[in-house]
Amino acid sequence: MIKLITGKKGTGKTKVLIEMINEAVRTTTGDLVCIEKGEKIRYDISYKVRLVDADRFGISGYDSLFGFIAGMMAGNYDIKEIFVDSVLKIGGPDLDELKVALDKLDVLTGDDTLLVFTVSADESELPDGIKKYF
Repeated sequence: MIKLITGKKGTGKTKVLIEMINEAVRTTTGDLVCIEKGEKIRYDISYKVRLVDADRFGISGYDSLFGFIAGMMAGNYDIKEIFVDSVLKIGGPDLDELKVALDKLDVLTGDDTLLVFTVSADESELPDGIKKYF
């Protein structure tokens, strides 16, 4: 299952994401992962969340992001929630490519794992195929 947090830069998407992560620490029975570009939120989330710096692992582009998430899930069946901050900085600005990646990830995760992404774009700017993930 995929959920998007959208809005222009500076609208509080990361703050909402941090709150969701910290709530998931209290309520989720499985493992939690947060992927971000850089280490901006390291001190805002619980140490119980596996924090992944996309730069450190060479994640750039949507194919790379998909492969990384698929590999993590293949290696750890206990992952229940994955949070990705600033997906456009990791994958690139092409919203059509984002849609393709989201569709592939939705098939990969099914109903077993929740994927939450922050997207620095207004809902009205997003292609129709992405809007089903709100």
